[in-house]
Amino acid sequence: METKGRVLVAMSGGIDSSVAAVLLHEQGYEVIGMTMKTWDYASSGGTKKETGCCSLDSINDARHIAVSLGFPHYILDIREEFGDSVIDYFTNEYVEGRTPNPCVMCNTHIKWDALLKRADQLGCEFIATGHYAQIREENNRFIISKGVDALKDQSYVLWGVSQSSLARTILPLGHLTKAKIREMATERGFVDLVNKSESYEICFVPDNDYRGFLKRRIPELEEQVKGGNFIDTEGKIIGIHEGYPFYTVGQRKGLGKAFGYPAFVTEIRKETNEVVIGKLEDLNRTGMYVGQLNLQKYDSIPSVGLETVTKVRYKDAGTPAFIEGLDGKIKVEFHEDVSGIAPGQAAVFYEGDDVVGGGWILKSFQKGSVFENVQSFQL
Repeated sequence: METKGRVLVAMSGGIDSSVAAVLLHEQGYEVIGMTMKTWDYASSGGTKKETGCCSLDSINDARHIAVSLGFPHYILDIREEFGDSVIDYFTNEYVEGRTPNPCVMCNTHIKWDALLKRADQLGCEFIATGHYAQIREENNRFIISKGVDALKDQSYVLWGVSQSSLARTILPLGHLTKAKIREMATERGFVDLVNKSESYEICFVPDNDYRGFLKRRIPELEEQVKGGNFIDTEGKIIGIHEGYPFYTVGQRKGLGKAFGYPAFVTEIRKETNEVVIGKLEDLNRTGMYVGQLNLQKYDSIPSVGLETVTKVRYKDAGTPAFIEGLDGKIKVEFHEDVSGIAPGQAAVFYEGDDVVGGGWILKSFQKGSVFENVQSFQL
C-alpha cells in the first residue's frame, strides 16, 4: 500500500501525542514513534515519583501504543542537550532576575531540532506532535494558528518554531477538542490513556519547588543573595528577603513576611538585590519591549505597525495592543492595562487566530514613565 510519507511522531506517552500517532497511522502515513528522555529524575531531589512527559511510565505507555499498532518506537536520550540548553537557561534566567519559560525553550530549541535531526537520519519527510494548534501555508509562509479547543490551545508555546521546521511539521489534533480526543481513544480501546492523569509541572522541577531546585543546582547561590531588601514603590525599605532569584513578578504567597495589606512582587532588581513590593494595582503596565524575536505570519512587522492581541503568559486571554518594530525589537503598547508582566516570559502576538510571532519580554513600562522611551535604558 502506498503511504502518504514517513512521519516521526514525538510520543510523550500521554493521550494527545498517542492519538496523534494513531490518527496519522490510520490516515496512511508510515509512522515512527519517538519518546525523548530529557532529564534524570533521580537527581532532581523531589519527593514524588517521576512525573510529566518523560518518565519511565510514560516511555512504556508510548511503546505500548506503538507495539499494539505495529509501528516502530525509539527512545531518544537527549539529557545532555536538554541539560545544557533548557536547565542552564532556567537557572540563569532566575539569576538574572527574570522569570523563565522552560517549556517554550524546550519546544522550540530542543524537541523540534532533535526530532528533525533524527527524522533526517530515519528518512522521515515529516515530524508530528500532539500540540493543540493548527498549521497552514499561505503566501509562502507557514503559519501557526489556535487550536479549535480554546481551553487547550497551545499555539502560545510554538511561537519560536522556525519556518524551515514548520515546513515539515504536522499537527493532527488542532481541529479536534479534548473531549473528541478522549472519545477517539476510548473507541480504539486505549482506556488507560483516557484515565491517565495529566501533569502540568515543569518536568525537571518536582513538586513545583523551583526555589529548592535552584538551591540544589547552585549550592552557593543562597549564601550569595540572602539579606537583600524588600522596598515599597516609593523606595522605602520595608523588610529583608531571602535573595532576589527566589521571587517572581506577580508573586503574592511565600513572601515570608506580612506587610499589612495584600502585597505583590512588582519588580525584581538584580543589581541592588532589591524586591519591590506593592499593591495589586501597582502591577499594571501599559507597554513592554520584546526581543529575540521569531516571526511566523509575516517576514517582518509592517513599517506602519500592526494591531494585535498580545499574550504575556500561557493562560493569558490576551490584550489588544499596537506593535511596532524598533531596532530589532518590538515595542508593544496595550490599549488597556495589563497586570503582572514578567521579564523573561514569552510574549506572543496574534492577528485573529494566527500567530504573528513572539519573543522574550525584556522590560515593561507605564505610559509616561521614563522607560516608555527605549533609548532611556539598556535593553
